[in-house]
Amino acid sequence: MEPGAQAGTGRPPQTSASAAPDGLREPEGRETGNSATPGVATPGVATPGVATPAHASAGDLPTTISGEPVQPLYRPADANTDYDRDLGDPGTYPFTRGPYETMHRGRLWTMRQFAGFGTAEETNERFHYLLEHGQTGLSTAYDMPSLMGHDSDDPRSLGEVGREGVAVDTLDDMQTLFQGIPLDKISTSMTINAPAAIMLAFYVANAELQGVPPGKLAGTFQTDILKEYIAQKEWCFPIDPAMRLVTDLIEYCTKEMPLMHPVSISGYHIREAGSTAQQELAFTLADGFAYVEAGIERGLDVDDFAPRLSFFFNAHIEFFEEIAKYRAARRIWARELRDKYGAKNDRSLLMRFHTQTAGVSLTAQQPQVNIVRTAIEALAGVLGGTQSLHTNSFDEALALPTEEAVRIALRTQQVIAHETGVTRTADPLGGSYHVETLTNQMESAAYDYFKRIEALGGIVEAIKQGFPQHEIADAAFRYQQEVDAGERIVVGVNSFQLDDEQQTPTLKIDAALERKQVGRLQAVRARRDALAVEQTLTALRAAAATDQNLLYPILECARVYATEGEIVQALQDVFGTYRETPVF
Repeated sequence: MEPGAQAGTGRPPQTSASAAPDGLREPEGRETGNSATPGVATPGVATPGVATPAHASAGDLPTTISGEPVQPLYRPADANTDYDRDLGDPGTYPFTRGPYETMHRGRLWTMRQFAGFGTAEETNERFHYLLEHGQTGLSTAYDMPSLMGHDSDDPRSLGEVGREGVAVDTLDDMQTLFQGIPLDKISTSMTINAPAAIMLAFYVANAELQGVPPGKLAGTFQTDILKEYIAQKEWCFPIDPAMRLVTDLIEYCTKEMPLMHPVSISGYHIREAGSTAQQELAFTLADGFAYVEAGIERGLDVDDFAPRLSFFFNAHIEFFEEIAKYRAARRIWARELRDKYGAKNDRSLLMRFHTQTAGVSLTAQQPQVNIVRTAIEALAGVLGGTQSLHTNSFDEALALPTEEAVRIALRTQQVIAHETGVTRTADPLGGSYHVETLTNQMESAAYDYFKRIEALGGIVEAIKQGFPQHEIADAAFRYQQEVDAGERIVVGVNSFQLDDEQQTPTLKIDAALERKQVGRLQAVRARRDALAVEQTLTALRAAAATDQNLLYPILECARVYATEGEIVQALQDVFGTYRETPVF
């Protein structure tokens, strides 16, 4: 999670029950209970001591963070759910109740804390610290220059090296980052998108030096470039060649790395940008469908690569709404993969996802209260059936987390896993009239967005036209208006403030680390074979001008210690660069 202040979400447009085009099907035989009226509902607060009708009009009701009216009581008719059609047992179609029969009773989620700062040495130390304290998987945070495809000594990197994550410029940094960590024994998540193919090449080349073949490497590369254009705004290339690189990576992993998830289709950053839960669900799934279509167009069998696609969702503070979001996501994905894309393997229908608690919900005011927020959000992720989980540290609205804050965040997961009893049965909230109604409403809202996206020519064209960007901006603005007006309470921000709040100790990144990283990079350049580097970069440019898979020539560049920036520049020489069209 990047340090930041409160952002927010707003309300989605009214949903429709009509059939979606091009195989995107509304669930049949269900009327969504308590559907919202068109427009933006004014948030309400129930008056103490005054009875509210069991079913009131939307304008009389309080709303979720996403603006969905909440009835004071839910009954079976609201849920209107057929068990076999809409739920099924965990591990059976449509997987609403979870992808596996025993869920967390059979196996706990992976506790995968996000880590990275300074140079590879410092982050390697943090990795070892987390593993020693019970973490079961690694998750790598890259600094801004690495995310943007810039070397650490690029003038554009000045002041940003190692600030928000670890600086990785070459294979040498990747070797140091995972020193003493056997790559065939640990799964690794890489939060990298535009340069994902380059970082995968560095990772594979490093494993080769450890004697580990690509086929034994397990983990996830985020790679989700579409959400960058929608929300996070970290890109290197125009959209179409960027999609080519994603498809190259999917193809490479399908053939060479069967244990690696090549894409983690990410709603997290969409939500952090201010979307509603419904927008997060719809835009994330639309991105996922686009990657499936790209793989099929490449000539891959959907059942050969779909089982290795994974998802990454936000766990926001609106408890029941978040649980409903995860359940609806599984149901929609299973239906569309089977009915539209022709998947025959049940594993292709399974939506497996990582969850991270909402960085945007953290406050700089009274940061210890963030421990409570994070615990509630993590519990929503667990009850929603997540396969892995990152819990944010309480001080992340101020700076990168301290070791103490990281330890508390990890202990939060361990308390949920071992003390609360919530892992003893699968989908314990399944059958709740409230949760099932919310799940149906979430599903209907997603299909409404799918129709609007298809009318624009698909998600890639919709992004080029600024549609999801505009929807998210409107939602964020509405939510912030509610907070500013005091209509929605944020503890410590617009209510329950402290006059004499104490300063919280934060992690300080020594500026000397930037100079250290620049020195490391220049030393690598001095000792490598410059002729070999230039030959591999020339071969990469030639390959980029054809339709061949670029992972193979990028891997050759990595092996001779070409830098990330040099590889990106070689591709930009062919692909060009990208400038976003403003949506306002």
